[in-house]
Amino acid sequence: MGNTIFVETRCPMRIFVVHNFYQHAGGEDAVFYKEVEALSTEHEVRTFTCRNQKDKKGITQFMSYPFNLTISRKIRQAILDFKPDIVHIHNLHYAIGPWCIRSIHKLGVPIVMTLHNFRLLCPSASLFYQGEIFTPSIQQDFPWTAVRMRVLNDSLAKTFLTAFTYWVHRKLGTWNKVAKFIVLSDFAKSLFLGSTFPVAEDKFVVRPNSVNVTPKRTIGGEGFLYIGRLSEEKGIVPLLRAFANLPFSLSIYGSGPQQDVVERFAERFEHIHYFGHQPSGILQTAMENANALIVPSVCYEGMPLTIIEAYAQGTPVLASKIGVLKKMVLPLYTGMHFLPNYLRGIESTVIKWISLDEATKQQIRENCVAEYQKHYTLQKNMDKLIAIYEEAIQQQGGKQ
Repeated sequence: MGNTIFVETRCPMRIFVVHNFYQHAGGEDAVFYKEVEALSTEHEVRTFTCRNQKDKKGITQFMSYPFNLTISRKIRQAILDFKPDIVHIHNLHYAIGPWCIRSIHKLGVPIVMTLHNFRLLCPSASLFYQGEIFTPSIQQDFPWTAVRMRVLNDSLAKTFLTAFTYWVHRKLGTWNKVAKFIVLSDFAKSLFLGSTFPVAEDKFVVRPNSVNVTPKRTIGGEGFLYIGRLSEEKGIVPLLRAFANLPFSLSIYGSGPQQDVVERFAERFEHIHYFGHQPSGILQTAMENANALIVPSVCYEGMPLTIIEAYAQGTPVLASKIGVLKKMVLPLYTGMHFLPNYLRGIESTVIKWISLDEATKQQIRENCVAEYQKHYTLQKNMDKLIAIYEEAIQQQGGKQ
């Protein structure tokens, strides 16, 4: 979306970026692509990526998760060939694994790692299980409660191996070989600092997600919009049930395990429309034309790009009052809140939004654009990323 950003820095860097794609595309992938594109305008960037597979190959990848020496050797060789100033890791789950951190550290290259979720604290990654926030793992040395409850895909084996992977690397001191951990919000930082994760506070730095969008309008749109994964933790079912009782249009974009539920509601209610997974251009148009974006998550989000994109388009956001959403969405400044997983709260909030006078709504739309320009522009956040790189390099004394 938008125009190319040219990042102004003190001197060009050689940046090596590591990322593990899930089987289905998500927000972490979008951040990876955007940052690599932006960094490449002024720096020499090389990437190393893997993708999680299914069936036998996927089982082999997962069994190698704790000590994936093969992938670590490939990353090590790529770094030796490229000779980067800094290595930036996004996702390691599960085809890459944490062992590569040890290999990179031995080469003397500083490592920065973005924590897009809470997997280093709990195998669930989202701190969500069976419709509720799940936090016992935060205070446990080994997350036995999560293992016993099979919080990852309802699988004892997957949950245990993921828990073991991150636990054994705590004991090996792997995480302290990372120079800086980037977290997306003060809320996320507080969760890590309040947990048993054995890393000092000065290794954490807060840097929000960002997008490159040119604001196009601050006038009102029509209907309400949901963009995202169609799954339990995103609160899509309470949203559907709430709109079944409302006379307003709801457009839904995305895919996921609860897609069949969305399709049934769309067939039954003519004001609920399902458009499936769509490219960014169509999503941007939908955002521009919406009255408001609705984010009904019932889990702790990292930092939804959809909210940032909505602000850039002057689109207000109605969101659950939970986790980082409580901070990102400012009541009657950039949108409204409702209690998570409570359809009556969604209903009443939508009605309250509709009943606001046009002058108030217009001011909120303008506030959204101002909030984007103040906190979430790609230019500003890339400058901060470069500063984090420079601090990590200085901290470790540069390439050895």
